[in-house]
Amino acid sequence: MPMHRIEVDDRVFNHLQAKAEPFVDTPNTVLRRLLLRKTADGNPIPAEYVKPPYARPGTPKALQETLQVIHGVRKGGLSRSEATHQVAAMHNVAFQTVIDKYTRQLGLTAYKFDGLLAQPDLQNLRTRLKEKFPRHHAVIDDYLKL
Repeated sequence: MPMHRIEVDDRVFNHLQAKAEPFVDTPNTVLRRLLLRKTADGNPIPAEYVKPPYARPGTPKALQETLQVIHGVRKGGLSRSEATHQVAAMHNVAFQTVIDKYTRQLGLTAYKFDGLLAQPDLQNLRTRLKEKFPRHHAVIDDYLKL
């Protein structure tokens, strides 16, 4: 595929940097994700991911964003990184802010979170979320009806 050079001002470049995953993204991959709304394998992002289920009022932000990432991976067919970028864009926050919700706040590494996401029934992830958010079992169960 031919490559073209473009110039962007500092404001646009800073926005691209904020949306990038360090050591993974290039300006082109960020633009591709933001503009073309495709998964890593080139397929369109499914509509059910673009509009994840509504979280009930009072749902903690950390739980809501974590559940939306899970939904993007399991229902939307996105990689964890793609789902994280989508959730960050939905909430107008930095990519790292969303990562913090499902790693540090849950006492997990991204690698461990990936392992929990890979379990067919998500039982260990469900248990961890319910331990962290004991007043929100119904929200967790609603989201994780995958």
